[in-house]
Amino acid sequence: MSDITAIILTKNEEKNIRACIESIKDLVCRIIVVDSYSDDNTVQIAREYGAEVIQNKWINYATQFQYGIDNGEIKTKWIIRIDADERLTEKSRNEIKNLCIENEDTDVNGIIVRFEVTFLGKKLRHGGIYPIKVLRVFKNGIGKIENRNMDEHIILESGRSVIIKNDCLHCDYKNISSWIDKHNKYSSREAIDYFEKNLDSEEKNKLVFSAKIKRYIKYNIYYKLPMGMRAHLYYWYRYYIRLGFLDGKEGKIFNFLQAYWYRFLVDAKIFEKKKEPSDKEV
Repeated sequence: MSDITAIILTKNEEKNIRACIESIKDLVCRIIVVDSYSDDNTVQIAREYGAEVIQNKWINYATQFQYGIDNGEIKTKWIIRIDADERLTEKSRNEIKNLCIENEDTDVNGIIVRFEVTFLGKKLRHGGIYPIKVLRVFKNGIGKIENRNMDEHIILESGRSVIIKNDCLHCDYKNISSWIDKHNKYSSREAIDYFEKNLDSEEKNKLVFSAKIKRYIKYNIYYKLPMGMRAHLYYWYRYYIRLGFLDGKEGKIFNFLQAYWYRFLVDAKIFEKKKEPSDKEV
């Protein structure tokens, strides 16, 4: 085991938590599950597999993750964030372990991991979805999470990050109804971030390159397009230009839901908010 503490955020993840913990238990010396008062067997399973469980009322991912850092009394050199529906493979686990050991006393303070997404049992390799690159491992006291409602990223106060070569897995075993329910909640939080527009903060310059580019495109190009057009163009870009159709029926469903359901739902909630009377009109 390495000098790493894992933080996992959960809410009714009994279908996922077991496999998640199994994938990291040989890497980390401590596992903290920050649970949002699950009403299934998530907490029981997590404790059976050796995790420490603390509970906190849900606000958003950023607040919940920060709660784990602030209340977990973490003493390890490194911290890794992993979601319940994510898995490390043997190769990615060993690579992360070696990078943490090699960079214990260097200016490498963060590790960017790669994720391969599985949807309806299909590994998605096209449509611009592969690989997803996010900073998930960082030195204790140097990394922190952005205070955002959605699309939050870990940023480094100093030093640099490196990216692993081997893929980790994102494989949610829940059904489409659960996907829709989760993304309905995502859309509400993303609409809030749209209006708050906390994009000029000093923190944005500390994002890893891929996150910085993605956010720039979203707020300076995508949201500048007409509401009725942008979800349509998003689908065409993902499905045709980025070859999402090569992922078969699963790719068709995934790209359609992402564009014409999720992205359009965000737009609809933004539109709804803009139509609400201002305080002066009430």
